[in-house]
Amino acid sequence: MADTVIPDDLLSLLRSVDTPTVCNAIEVAQGRRGFNRFTRGTMQHSKPGDPATVGFARTAKISGLAPPTEEPEAIRARRMDYFRSMAAGSGPTAAVVEDVDYPNCIAGWWGEVHVAVHKGLGLAGAVTNGVMRDLDVIDDGFPVLSGSIGPSHGFVHVVEIGTPVSIMGMRVAQDELIHADRHGALVIPTDVIPSLKQAIETVISCEAIVLGPARAPGFDIDTLEEVWAQFEKART
Repeated sequence: MADTVIPDDLLSLLRSVDTPTVCNAIEVAQGRRGFNRFTRGTMQHSKPGDPATVGFARTAKISGLAPPTEEPEAIRARRMDYFRSMAAGSGPTAAVVEDVDYPNCIAGWWGEVHVAVHKGLGLAGAVTNGVMRDLDVIDDGFPVLSGSIGPSHGFVHVVEIGTPVSIMGMRVAQDELIHADRHGALVIPTDVIPSLKQAIETVISCEAIVLGPARAPGFDIDTLEEVWAQFEKART
């Protein structure tokens, strides 16, 4: 995955469409239903309406419910190693950070300081099952999708860097491609990338079969029966 390149036209398209559309498009590209590498449950978004976060995952795990048991020097050194890891990787990149205290997370790792730092390091956004805060003052241009909102940073510290993580039922490995917005997040399989642009365009054109008439004057049940038959033939 680390050597995967996203064509510019696909990257622009991915940033312009919502995550449900990408989820449907992956099934079109795979030729079947049942794709399931996505988050479960309702998550919180720092900037609803912002463009989607698209990037290769830079993963880590944090904890903050209880004080760390390691020496402070080890904790500080690991935090710097964390930042080095976040700054690495081929772009675009996105932080995917698991709070191991879930569902009892209290540590607002994603606040004004860390949003500014990660944005400054070139990441496109963050996905976490943990806590975000400072919603009124965090920088624009770095969306955070989180498991909750809260006021505290607790005893937050980094416990693992670059290992596979689990975010609301979604397993993510370092350098896997993710797509996230206010609906949730998903992992884009490597093998669908070459056909994903066409698949997204197919999803949009299929939905237009129904949406156009449904939003036009004079729409009725007879029209619906006609266009729905066309829709059924066209969709996956």
